[in-house]
Amino acid sequence: MKGVRVGVLMGGWSAERPVSLVSGKACADAARALGADVVEIDVDHSIAQVLKSVSPDVALNALHGPWGEDGRIQSVLEIANIPYTHSGVLASALAMDKQKAKTFFASAGLDVPLGTIMDRHEAAENHPLEPPYVVKPNADGSSFGVFIVRAGENRPPEMLLDAQWRSGDTVLVEEFIPGRELTVAVMGGQALAVTEIRTGHAFYDYEAKYAAGGSIHHLNPSDLPSVIKAKAMEQAVQAHQLLGCGGVTRTDFRYDPETNRLVVLELNTQPGMTPTSLAPEQAAHAGIGFNDLVKWMLEDASCPR
Repeated sequence: MKGVRVGVLMGGWSAERPVSLVSGKACADAARALGADVVEIDVDHSIAQVLKSVSPDVALNALHGPWGEDGRIQSVLEIANIPYTHSGVLASALAMDKQKAKTFFASAGLDVPLGTIMDRHEAAENHPLEPPYVVKPNADGSSFGVFIVRAGENRPPEMLLDAQWRSGDTVLVEEFIPGRELTVAVMGGQALAVTEIRTGHAFYDYEAKYAAGGSIHHLNPSDLPSVIKAKAMEQAVQAHQLLGCGGVTRTDFRYDPETNRLVVLELNTQPGMTPTSLAPEQAAHAGIGFNDLVKWMLEDASCPR
């Protein structure tokens, strides 16, 4: 990577800005260790002009959330003809829209949660489904604005009407799938491993994902049936291909041991690259250190994608 000018896109203005800054710093440090000429770019609305000024040979996209992983920053990079990491415009947009992604998955026979999209104000009036069920933004990440409505609760969550709500008015209401939280990273079209996520939180929320000690990651848990491990890895690759993704992705599942049901929840085209992130852990388990993972992503970068 010596002599290669790498622009690391980080920060941005979504609710996931703090996580993106950590991901970006880790990736920038790794690229420097590889000998690259690194420019850390805290993305704002002048990004097109900044990219023209910096003129990177390749852009490492470490943004998370709206504008960073929904196809919009990818469109800017395509217009500027700058090779970039992760998925392209259409795949990013599809994956960010959870309901549209579910339609693709279901069309290929993958099991997805039953549910519907609706306005958050409508969802806050009366139970849209028989509890238990889940309410979450249709186009956001890192478990922002996700609520589990338990059996016996009298009303939908009042937080849906909070004046500080920043995740759009369209929410996805889905059946609650009991059981175990699983995730599989895909790199270069190959599944890396299966991780079970265990947490003392009500579910794998923002704090559980990013706070130190918020969750425990069990790589290839020994008590998970081998057929389920294989199925999760196969379906993660299938989901990656169905949406036309590139680079590194991560697909999340729920597995209910009582019914032996493995359900695809969503696909993340911009997995976290923080010290507690799942994709780097799975890469390390496969013998790929963090610097080598970043090197692979940079070498995999292209335009168009």
